[in-house]
Amino acid sequence: MCMKRSMIFLVAVLCLVTGSVQAKDLVLAIGGESRTGYDPTLGWGRYGNPLFQSTLLKRDAAMKVVPDLARSWKLKADKVTWMVTIRDDAKFSDGTPVTVTDVAYTFNTARHAGGSYDMTELDEAVVTGPYSLELRLKEPRITFVHRLITLGIVPEHLHGPDYARNPVGSGPYTLVRWAEGEHMVVAANPLYYGTKPTIKRVIFLFTDEETSFAAAKAGQVDVVAVPPALAVQKLPGMSLHPVISVDNRGIMFPCVADEGRVDPSGGRIGNDVTRDPALRKAINMAIDRGALVAGVLEGYGRVAYGMADDLPWDESTARIDDGDPVRAMAILEAAGWHEVTKGAPREKNGVKAVFPLVYPASDSTRQALALASADMMRQVGIYPTVIGKSWDEIKRLNHSCAILFGWGSHNPVEMYNLYHSSLSGQGHYNAGYYVNPVVDAYLDAAMAADSVEASLPFWKKSQWDGETGTSARGDAPWAWLVNLTHTYFVKEGLDVGVSQIEPHGHGWPITANITEWRWR
Repeated sequence: MCMKRSMIFLVAVLCLVTGSVQAKDLVLAIGGESRTGYDPTLGWGRYGNPLFQSTLLKRDAAMKVVPDLARSWKLKADKVTWMVTIRDDAKFSDGTPVTVTDVAYTFNTARHAGGSYDMTELDEAVVTGPYSLELRLKEPRITFVHRLITLGIVPEHLHGPDYARNPVGSGPYTLVRWAEGEHMVVAANPLYYGTKPTIKRVIFLFTDEETSFAAAKAGQVDVVAVPPALAVQKLPGMSLHPVISVDNRGIMFPCVADEGRVDPSGGRIGNDVTRDPALRKAINMAIDRGALVAGVLEGYGRVAYGMADDLPWDESTARIDDGDPVRAMAILEAAGWHEVTKGAPREKNGVKAVFPLVYPASDSTRQALALASADMMRQVGIYPTVIGKSWDEIKRLNHSCAILFGWGSHNPVEMYNLYHSSLSGQGHYNAGYYVNPVVDAYLDAAMAADSVEASLPFWKKSQWDGETGTSARGDAPWAWLVNLTHTYFVKEGLDVGVSQIEPHGHGWPITANITEWRWR
C-alpha cells in the first residue's frame, strides 16, 4: 500500500511539470534539493557544480584544475594575492556580459553574507582592469584556490533577497520552475559559452528513497540515486553506475578529560574514556573496515584510514593493518586497561571502558556502521553505548561523546578544520578538542605554502611523520571507517560519461559533467 501511495505521489508530481515529460527530457531522482535556495554567496555549490552559475575554475574527470570563467590565475610572491583574468565572451542567461565587477562583487558578498560558505580568509576582491581582478587574502592560505573552483559567480545587478529562489547565472542550465519539496525543472542555457548541453531539459524529482526507487522500477526516471542496500537489486532497463567518492564516515573521539567545562551552548566538553590515545588506537586496530564495507555497504565502498584516502594529500604510509583484536587487546593491556570481570568492560584506575557512540537517527547507514563498529569494540572489552540523536541534539553532544560523522572534500582545508587546535570546539570543526603542536605546525606550513604542490608534503606529515600525527599510527583522534561508493541506476541508452571522484553528498555531484551527457 505504501508503495502504491508513493507512485500516486510521483504521478502527481510529474503532472505538475510544464506540459508533459518529453521523450528526450531527463528525469533525475538524485536528491540534493537545497532548501535555502541556489545562491552561491550563501553556500550553494560549495561542494562543487553550482549548475546555474559558472565558477572561475573547475575540475575535470581526472580531478585536474582547469579554467572555466578564468583565462589565467596566479598567486603572487606575497602568497596573499591571487591575480585572475576572466574571459571576455561569457554572458549571464539574461543576456548581460559577465564582468570582473560581477566576480569581485560575488567574492566580497560571500565574504560578508554569513552563510555556510566560509570566506573569512578573504580581505577584499579588487578590480584591476577590464578583465582582471585581485583576490587579496588576510594571510597566506593556499587552499583558497578551491574557492575559485566552487564559488559560483552571480550578477550584481540581479542579486538580492529573492535571488536564491530565482537564480540567474552563466552556467550550462537555467532554472525554469522550482516547486519546493516536489520537483525542479531546468533548461539548457542557450548563451552558455562552454560545451552546449545536448539534453535540453532536466527534471529533478525531490522524492524520498522509497518513492524514487519505485519510480525507477516503473521506468519513470532516468537516473536514480540509491543506498548500498538497494544497489544490489536489479532494475529493468537500467544499469548500475557506481562512482568512487571521498564521502567518508568515521568516529570522532573527545580527546580531553571531562573537567566540568561547557561550551557556549551548555554542552559538556571532554570524556574520561576516549581521552586516552591508547584506547583510541586499540579501537582503530579492532575495527575490521573490510567487514564494514562488505556487510554494511554491500561492497559498495572502500575502507577508510584517513579523511583523504587516495587524494594527492593522503599519506598512505599512515595506514594500519586493522581488524586485529589480539593486537588491540595488547595495546589496552599495556596502557592499563584490564579485564577485571570476564565479559564486562575493561577498567583503568576505576574508569570503565564505556562511552556514548552517537549517530544521526535519520541515517540508516550510519546507524548500521555504529552498531557494527560497537560489536567489534566489545570483542576487545570496550563497550560503547550506541545512541541515535537528532542533529540539534548532536550539536550539544559532539564535544563529550564519540560521534559518527560524515565528511569528504576535494579541498584539504577540511584536514585543517578537523585537526588544528585553533578550531577546537568550533561547531563540528575539531569537535574533540584535539591538540598536537607538531600537527599544528605542519598544517600551518601547508596553508602558507606558495603552491598546491609545495603544500602536499606538509599535509602528509600532519597525518604521520614517522613519530606522530593525526592518523591511527599517531594520536588517533578519529577512527575513520569507510568511503562510500555513490550508487546510481542509469537508464539504458543514456551515456553519463566519466564521473569524477565525488565529495560528501551535498548537491548533485553526479551532474558535474552533465554537459557531456547524451542519449545514444
